[in-house]
Amino acid sequence: MHAPIDINQPLALLGGLTPKTFMREYWQRKPLLIRQAIPGFKPPVSVADLKRMSKQDAVESRLVWKENDRWQLEKGPFSRLPKAGEPDWTLLVQSVDQHVDAAAALTHQFRFVPDARMDDLMISIATDGGGVGPHYDSYDVFLLQGVGQRRWRIGAQQDQTLIPGLPVRILQNFQPEAEYVLEPGDMLYLPPQYAHDGIAVGDCMTLSIGFRTLTQQALAQGMLEAALDQMAASAGMQGGLYADPPLPMPRLDNVYYRDPGQPAVTTPAALPDGMIKAALQAVGKIRFDEKLATRFLGCWLTEPNALAEFDSPEEAPDFTEAWPASGTLRLDRRSRLLYRNKRFFINGETLQHAAHPLLYALADQRTIVCADYRRLPASLRDLLTAWVEDGWLHYEAAQ
Repeated sequence: MHAPIDINQPLALLGGLTPKTFMREYWQRKPLLIRQAIPGFKPPVSVADLKRMSKQDAVESRLVWKENDRWQLEKGPFSRLPKAGEPDWTLLVQSVDQHVDAAAALTHQFRFVPDARMDDLMISIATDGGGVGPHYDSYDVFLLQGVGQRRWRIGAQQDQTLIPGLPVRILQNFQPEAEYVLEPGDMLYLPPQYAHDGIAVGDCMTLSIGFRTLTQQALAQGMLEAALDQMAASAGMQGGLYADPPLPMPRLDNVYYRDPGQPAVTTPAALPDGMIKAALQAVGKIRFDEKLATRFLGCWLTEPNALAEFDSPEEAPDFTEAWPASGTLRLDRRSRLLYRNKRFFINGETLQHAAHPLLYALADQRTIVCADYRRLPASLRDLLTAWVEDGWLHYEAAQ
């Protein structure tokens, strides 16, 4: 079972800092180099595994290399890859945590950051001299060295001008301020917009634990989409992702624009003032409140990866008949379960079930012991049975 992280306990993963101190002093503020963050670290996948994954349709991958001193990019799946002895190429495999349990378990070591911020685990392999060029990211990232060495140059430069016309984002005037060579188990944390350039020293593997970035445009657009879905639901029409169940929302479909005081005009093509005011009044009636924001974020942030495919078991236990006296329930690595107060969201859906201690524990720990929960309501046992049948949840009998 994944025990909750003690945010006041020093972690080797953070160089002896407590999660509380790290989040207060480093998160989104400044870099942190951590030597031997994970001593004796063994990557969750091998180089050969990554190469095989890059040839699959269900896996997002990219190949970056330099040819005649010019950057090149190709997207997978790949039928063949460059030979191991060829220098200066990098293979990047996205969302490895969606495909490999051990990779997902690695990301769980970083759950002192809210799950809502977790994006994915990307793993790259590179031959000598390989890299993706000096660049910056819009998100927080932990760069964990898995195999071999990589030289990192980093800098908090203000000039973020990119070289135009390239298939990859390369800074035009990179000015590094520090340089580190990372060995297996070493880790470098970088906040958003911190420029960096990593170059392989011999063959190497680097794991990037990245965190989701939320632009105000995405937040505003999502809130508008959620409001539209709720307006449709209030009008008795079929809504989208955010419509079910309906939230309190005024009906606007049966309120019509009226202008009994409209005077005769000599400029008929001009938009009337009354119509402008009516449009502003209509949108002002929409409730952009905490309930709508919770619905939008809960559904959006738990929406499964576009390439995620859940595996339904051949034989699923039926908890409606009897609750097991032993064994465990474990969320699938692809399942995302979040909550706010008494409202839960899983895999893009609003959970229409009363809050229960089991649900809180399952969300925070991702694994629960069945023996810790006895008298469960039938509706909850039905729900858990359905999740197991859909592959969202797994039951593991006691050994």
